Amino acid sequence: MSDAPLVLVEIRDGWRLVRLNRPEKLNAFTEDLHRALMAALIDAEADPDCRALLLTGSGRAFSSGQDLGDRIRAIAAGPLDLGRSLETFWEPLIAKIRALPFPVVAAIGGIASGAGLNVALHADLVIAAKGAKLTEPFARIGLVPDAGGTWLLPRLVGRAKANALVYLAETISGEEAERIGLVAEAVEDEHLMARAEAICARLAAGPRATLARIKRAMQASEANDLSAQLAVERELQQISGRHADYAEGLAAFAEKRPPRFS
Repeated sequence: MSDAPLVLVEIRDGWRLVRLNRPEKLNAFTEDLHRALMAALIDAEADPDCRALLLTGSGRAFSSGQDLGDRIRAIAAGPLDLGRSLETFWEPLIAKIRALPFPVVAAIGGIASGAGLNVALHADLVIAAKGAKLTEPFARIGLVPDAGGTWLLPRLVGRAKANALVYLAETISGEEAERIGLVAEAVEDEHLMARAEAICARLAAGPRATLARIKRAMQASEANDLSAQLAVERELQQISGRHADYAEGLAAFAEKRPPRFS
């Protein structure tokens, strides 16, 4: 068994790189990996200098999802309560990613499968290597898509494509994922991390409070009708209009210079 940390964290200038680190198991999730990732996210959230977070995986995968070796060993003792696993680990992880007060960027290189893929898709910006392999394999092993997959996929790619992804459980490339709108961008495999890091550096130079409000507004739109969303926009714009970020943005525009957000 490796003594390497299950999650690697690098603190950059205004942002953090968080890397799942079970490459020999394609970064499959165990309870220990869940705990390590949650701790890394909580630590980033508490850092006032962290304005963005890049989530990725070591080796040949972002994540292959749940470690099925754990499940095979456990089922020998009797039927499993997978609902408890979702409630205890996967659901809090998704909630934390969505609640972080700064944008989360996911960089998918290699394999992203099942709940591992769905975790990546809950990030605010998702990019993939063109040669990445993305799949929702649940039907092949007698399970329902989880980790928010049934909620998220139709919103990203529409009902028809979402149904094809989950019923057929076929693997698609990062290039195809971009074409159907599953990810924002697909780049050459060797350029994935450079592009992801550039995005995080750009976000880190932006206005943290404003980006947090944008994140809140975009998430609210997923459930609101137009009238409710207009009210959200009005509330958040009132706050924004009184904030120092807006004053600096106006000053920078008037002076024809880049803004310097504090």
